[in-house]
Amino acid sequence: MKANKPLMVFLPAAAVLLLDLLTKQLALRLPEEGINLGILKLALSFNTGSAFGIFAGNNTALIFLTIAIIGFILYIYPDLEEKKWVNLSLGLILGGALGNLIDRVIYGHVIDFIDFGFWPAFNIADSALTVGAIILIIYYMKK
Repeated sequence: MKANKPLMVFLPAAAVLLLDLLTKQLALRLPEEGINLGILKLALSFNTGSAFGIFAGNNTALIFLTIAIIGFILYIYPDLEEKKWVNLSLGLILGGALGNLIDRVIYGHVIDFIDFGFWPAFNIADSALTVGAIILIIYYMKK
């Protein structure tokens, strides 16, 4: 059975984007000390770099890189195989990229709020980007 490509790419992208935007707005209202939930703390932080704070202070370059990635996904979209895992992974990547791009353009940094203490703080968009990339790597390694 073939995957429905538009649903498998744009539905996850839209879901990630909406959830990311909503949770970041809630994070902006967190108390200054955050909320400790045991192994997890919800605490507002800002990231001017990419994953793990790499390239901190390079917001403009990261905006252009993100636009290029989004453009590439939209460019290859018509030729994508109708494989559910490929389409799902690109949808997660697209939604995550859009969520963090919006932060970079509006605020000049990315809003992070999920903090396990032993790992750099992250957000829903970061999670979607990571999961999407892992799915894509595993799919093509198995192929």
